[in-house]
Amino acid sequence: MTDATELPTVSIVIPAYNEEAGIRHCLVAAIEQTVKAHEIIVVDNRSTDGTRAAVEAMATAFPEANIRLVTQDAEQGITPTRNAGFDAATGVVIGRIDADSALFPDWVEQVQRAFATGEFVAASGPVEYYDMPMRAFGHHADDTFRKLQVKLAGKYVFLFGTNMAITKEAWLAVRGDVCPDREDLMHEDLDLAVHLALKGLKVGYVSAMVVGMSARRLDSSPRDYLYYVERFERTYAAHGIHDLRLLAPMAVFLGIYPALHAERRLHEHRTAQQWGGVPRPVKAD
Repeated sequence: MTDATELPTVSIVIPAYNEEAGIRHCLVAAIEQTVKAHEIIVVDNRSTDGTRAAVEAMATAFPEANIRLVTQDAEQGITPTRNAGFDAATGVVIGRIDADSALFPDWVEQVQRAFATGEFVAASGPVEYYDMPMRAFGHHADDTFRKLQVKLAGKYVFLFGTNMAITKEAWLAVRGDVCPDREDLMHEDLDLAVHLALKGLKVGYVSAMVVGMSARRLDSSPRDYLYYVERFERTYAAHGIHDLRLLAPMAVFLGIYPALHAERRLHEHRTAQQWGGVPRPVKAD
């Protein structure tokens, strides 16, 4: 077993744009870890709601958590916002999640153990959709599919922005290479993974790194959802990579969308009826 003194410190970076409704739950899960994070960085990107105030209140309420609020107002978008958070992080490993995520209680601990091996410089893990039925089944299915993706990917193993970690050293190695994507055409996490691969840096997959996330993407219109899914193809094509195996997620996501989109609409309707016509707010637990 690796000695605790040899385990890397872990910073958690959370990009945020108008996330007042869920950022507290995200931060509580990041705070309530079996191993304390080195720091928790929320990067606010031009929010017009109470996101900043909510983060500042949490930082005051939990001073021992070392919650830091970073402002990124230069550009609108996830890529420059992520970059600002990664640049600000001071841990040996940078964990990155979304503002509607809920880390499993041992996430930081599992990241430390995984990266202590030195087997890879970046990794992702599975997710559990906390606002969908049959959560345990969904978690197992997600983990199984992502393991298959890793086998198909060859050297281009994916990174998943909702649940990923990268060493600060590796980030600095590709910082000047990652695409700015100002046209918002790509998956910025896949772009990062591609640039790591092009540098000969290994990306891994860790089943024990688990994050709860919302399935709210499934609420998108068919047109918006298709544009989101096609980001896979656009990302790889932008780097001259044409391998049908890497597009397997597109087929899966497009295949599950009709049924799950309908299920979420039915669930919302049933919930509204139960609550007298007012949809019940979804909470991460």
